[in-house]
Amino acid sequence: MFNHYLQLTKPGIIRGNLVAAAAGFFLASQGQIDWQIFAAVCIGTTLIVASGCVFNNYIDRDIDAKMKRTCQRELVQKIVPVSHALILATALGVAGFATLYFYTSLVAFAFGVLGFAVYVGFYSLYYKRQSVHGTLIGGLSGACPPVIGYCAVTNQLDMGGAILFLTFCIWQIPHSYAIAIYRFNDYKAASIPVLPIKEGIAKARTHIIGYIIAFAVAAFALTYLGYAGSWYALGMGLVSLYWLYLAKVSFQKMPAEQWGKQLTIFSIVSIMVFCLLISVDFSAPDVPVTHHASLLGDLLNGMI
Repeated sequence: MFNHYLQLTKPGIIRGNLVAAAAGFFLASQGQIDWQIFAAVCIGTTLIVASGCVFNNYIDRDIDAKMKRTCQRELVQKIVPVSHALILATALGVAGFATLYFYTSLVAFAFGVLGFAVYVGFYSLYYKRQSVHGTLIGGLSGACPPVIGYCAVTNQLDMGGAILFLTFCIWQIPHSYAIAIYRFNDYKAASIPVLPIKEGIAKARTHIIGYIIAFAVAAFALTYLGYAGSWYALGMGLVSLYWLYLAKVSFQKMPAEQWGKQLTIFSIVSIMVFCLLISVDFSAPDVPVTHHASLLGDLLNGMI
């Protein structure tokens, strides 16, 4: 029975978000690791993501029942009572937020709240079902874990944290479109209005290519501003080029769903390589952090 409750938390998603949070933490730490804060980041992020996933399972019961990939989930099959799932989700969320609040920083806690609110409140309850822009909204929540790890160390959102957030936001979109193409029939059966379903695979492919290029540019900004080194830049350059090759060339060599699967797998590889490289090939920026924070403030003021 324990395994059924565990599956409600979507362990695979937890693992990915935990890697991202740890990578943000190591990038900000610059080799000076506070293991107590690191443990708090890992525990708090894990609990919050788990809570969001359980709530998502609850909200998506009707959609999951229509999809081959998800029709065997615990709440669809009524293996776990709905009341138990809601109690579990609430308990996990309270514990996770308390961990970030008391043992990390207010900025990290704020990004935990932002990621949870966007994923559960905006994405799961509305945009996933109603808008072709749901992928973009969901990407905002997926970009929060690395920033939680980063800001737990810096206690502020400087340019390094902003680039992390932007890079993960951009990455989420081609990754999600690739999944939708790979699972095209499932998404169509559930009437989920993601771009490949609403406007076709060809248009989605064009968007995927554009976002891969944008991902590469955002990733290189970490080296340009001095947060990551030359080995990181080389690695991400090679990864981005191969990802772009798969998007442009491989599409013509195989069925669309197989291409979507291939792209999905490599998008995961690309973000894992990104996380690994920022964890080990970090460097202190030449421009003081306070100046980067000022630049970020000027940028935000210009957008308002």
